Amino acid sequence: MQAFSRSITTSQQVPHERLQEVVTKHLKSIYKKPIQEHNRKAFKSFLEHIEVINPAELILDSCCGTGFSTWQIAQQHPDAYVVGIDQSEKRLEKENRTGQSVPENSLFLRANCEDFWRLCVAEGIVFKKHFILYPNPYPKPSHLTRRWHTHPVFPYLKNLSQQIELRTNWRLYAEEFTQAWQLLTGQNLPIKAIAAGHPITLFERKYIASGQQVWGVSSDELFVP
Repeated sequence: MQAFSRSITTSQQVPHERLQEVVTKHLKSIYKKPIQEHNRKAFKSFLEHIEVINPAELILDSCCGTGFSTWQIAQQHPDAYVVGIDQSEKRLEKENRTGQSVPENSLFLRANCEDFWRLCVAEGIVFKKHFILYPNPYPKPSHLTRRWHTHPVFPYLKNLSQQIELRTNWRLYAEEFTQAWQLLTGQNLPIKAIAAGHPITLFERKYIASGQQVWGVSSDELFVP
């Protein structure tokens, strides 16, 4: 039996009035927060893995939680090496929900996204595709700066991958993300309704089972960071 998930409730009905102001501010500044040591260690482990494997393509699954999405992506892209990162060791240690063996073309790392992203960009590592699947929407208007597209690390995303895909069950989050992305890159990403089918994350499965529409923002064509 699937768990029921309530729809997002918020007093914000349109993209936040301060969205452009906040994004533009971050585009003009440099994110200087010190990188935590455990994230440096995770990044070093990542470098050691890809040096041995030397994959033709790298895919990043940010905030992967229990890793369900990373496994799905790895199975869908057998020729790529899929890296799932999450800051919670507890979530990463949970058992696989598919009942299948962990794909050999996957790697799980405990790391904060903002540090891992910056380390990758500094090292010149470019992923073929980057998935950001169902981030916390922080739907209160006062939570604007907690959303990824208004975080100081957001400008790094344009140099992190050749393609990006975001999914959310709050369309307004998708609308804000596309506006922020256009400010960042000049690229206009379409928003598409995700059809019910094979869920890519446990959240997606729960939202669809609850009768909610989920939305995807994706760059269908490659762009050069």
